[in-house]
Amino acid sequence: MEQRAANFGALGISPPLVRALQSLAITVPTQIQSATIPAILEGRDVIGGAETGSGKTLAFALPILNKLARDMVGGYAVILTPTRELGVQLHEQFLAVGQGSRIGLKCALVLGGMDIIKQANELAIQRPHIVVATPGRLVDLLSSGGGLEWGLERCKFVVLDEADRLLSQTFAKDLAYLFSVLPPPQLRQTLLFTATLTPEIERLTTKEPPPGKERPLLCKIETSTTTPATLTQKYVLVPSHMREPYLIHLLYEPPFKSNAPKPDATVYRTKKHGAAEQDEPHFPATIIFAARCRGAEQLSRTLTELGIPNVSLHSMLPQSQRLDNLQLFRARRVPILVSTDVGSRGLDIPEVELVINYDVPAAWEDYVHRVGRTARRGKTGWAVSLVTEHDVELVKTIEDKVGIKMDELELDDDVVMERLSAVSTAKRVAAVALHDEHFGEQRDRNKHKNEIIERHKKKAKRS
Repeated sequence: MEQRAANFGALGISPPLVRALQSLAITVPTQIQSATIPAILEGRDVIGGAETGSGKTLAFALPILNKLARDMVGGYAVILTPTRELGVQLHEQFLAVGQGSRIGLKCALVLGGMDIIKQANELAIQRPHIVVATPGRLVDLLSSGGGLEWGLERCKFVVLDEADRLLSQTFAKDLAYLFSVLPPPQLRQTLLFTATLTPEIERLTTKEPPPGKERPLLCKIETSTTTPATLTQKYVLVPSHMREPYLIHLLYEPPFKSNAPKPDATVYRTKKHGAAEQDEPHFPATIIFAARCRGAEQLSRTLTELGIPNVSLHSMLPQSQRLDNLQLFRARRVPILVSTDVGSRGLDIPEVELVINYDVPAAWEDYVHRVGRTARRGKTGWAVSLVTEHDVELVKTIEDKVGIKMDELELDDDVVMERLSAVSTAKRVAAVALHDEHFGEQRDRNKHKNEIIERHKKKAKRS
């Protein structure tokens, strides 16, 4: 096991930053912080792998801020993240520590779904020291000339958070462009952090480094299992067309006693006919994962029709609504979040008691990230997967890769079916509403248009 430092000062973090951490009740470094901070302060490129909730953000934020305090120039660091929600969280953490240390930190947030003109002006005029960005929006700004005065040529740090996702094919084109305009590797530090150290990422440590650079230092914090030891993992066998009644039964009759405080029901109400507040059930803090945006939205609206307070989180919501919904759930004002995998990575959402896989994920890594939203920091939690006749092989793969054996959670089918009529009606109402709103059609049209443009570009290059 990696040796942990007694305090952040012992790792080389400056007194102002240590005081800022103390004001946030953070006094003892975690394993990943102890293993990586000294190397980053020495100028090494680092690849850090550790489980969700292990403190990876501060592992790169603290040494960056520590060095920035001695050289307050614009464009000092670029932090790349795969999702907007994680970007907001990273931005908040940099500000909390940076402003608490009173070094005069300016940190910009560059995400899709927000005012691109405002973002361009912020880069060009305010000249922030640190930019937290999703790759696509940063490419849009730079390739259109927005914010070029920001001074990327002085960038000293590039961080890839949730590196396994950023290094997937989805972001390959955007990353290629960004690395073409950033300083070369020998003039900057490159830091990769992830909860899933893939073989491809580990192989980066074997590549020949550029002149004057050492190979990246690999810091891998081993854990006894890829899912929390305090997590109870179960499955429920259900017919594929009958998942909703079983889901509703789990929400009303969770297989454990909830310890979460009762939310303020006056803040966010979904009941159509305003039942008395004391009559409302006490739902545990729950995240329900669906595979696709439309499925998540339809499921959320079905719950709303049934009077179950919830919010949704997926990429087809306006960015402002995504942030508002996430904040409502974080603050425990709404007990249930219906999400796609956009909510499975890196987000610090405390006190989640139950994760339900409405759709079993196709990749076992996604299962690990989903269930990692609960049982955090040594607390207990539950994960229940609704397994249909199409999911048996997926579950076997998850069990083999993760090294666990899920037990069946047996529910009383007769009791479950008592809700069938109400659930079916609510599902129909939700489906009709989505159809009438032409949900997702604009995005599909844009996707088709972009595919045509790309084909014409390739054809033009060949000719």
